[in-house]
Amino acid sequence: MVALAGGTFLMGSERFYADEAPRRKVTVRPFRIDRKPVTNCDFAAFVAATDYVTTAEVPPDPKDYPGLDPDLAYAGSLVFHRTAVPVDTRDSSQWWRFLAGADWRHALGPDSANEGLDDHPVVHVSFADAEAYAAWAGKVLPTEAEWEFAARGGLEDADYAWGNELAPGGAMLANYWQGLFPFANQLLDGWERTSPVGTYPANGHGLHDMIGNVWEWTTDWYSDRSAAGKARPVRSCCGGAEVDPRGGTRGGSFDPAMRDVRIPRKVLKGGSHLCAANYCQRYRPAARHPQMVDSSTGHIGFRCIIRD
Repeated sequence: MVALAGGTFLMGSERFYADEAPRRKVTVRPFRIDRKPVTNCDFAAFVAATDYVTTAEVPPDPKDYPGLDPDLAYAGSLVFHRTAVPVDTRDSSQWWRFLAGADWRHALGPDSANEGLDDHPVVHVSFADAEAYAAWAGKVLPTEAEWEFAARGGLEDADYAWGNELAPGGAMLANYWQGLFPFANQLLDGWERTSPVGTYPANGHGLHDMIGNVWEWTTDWYSDRSAAGKARPVRSCCGGAEVDPRGGTRGGSFDPAMRDVRIPRKVLKGGSHLCAANYCQRYRPAARHPQMVDSSTGHIGFRCIIRD
């Protein structure tokens, strides 16, 4: 782990997506954070010690999903499939498929295996799975503010974890999609899907893979800060900075577009290997994304912290 002294920084951005605003001063207290995302090897040790069963390995209860055909209530997870031609990027069903038997041991489906992927980040983990691992390891998951403070690496107001240019001098500094998503990946970084943790240079705090590779769970309930978040009271002791913010509320995190599905959402940070210039430019410290707590995919992982 890397020990961070905490401090005050400018959180958010007003240059990309609306829910990253408003940009504001935030203070976080000291904490230690995993140098790299939790790997398949790490997670395997946890499962071997506890016999833990992940969310993706348990069939969903149709009562929790109104309209779900009981015959389709089988265990599995979402796996990315590249399209053959350009598609409407507003419709993610074009590239995501829910595959029976896809889980953390079988990232591409039941016929796949993790052979040779021990040092890749574990994927197909729900929020509960990440919390269970953290508790076993004597750690916790970070808040959104803690995660963003760590990801910025000490840089002030930079778009990326390394500066204001995505690929300075053509250098690939994170695992993201190069080309037109979701059908043409130039693989300039050498990786079609996840990459071994630590493949890319560390940020200013000595942390690897804070950007790209896999999204990472945080403990904050998602809220659209560009709307309701602006009016939230500030708890200040540091020159107007909000101190250790904890995000929105569980009730406020529900997806307003899915009124029949009352599953709360947490904030994901960091982007993944599926973020591209033409879709989801979220390979940045300020970027954020809502994710239902029961959901797992082939591009979501996590890392842990210990608060000092």
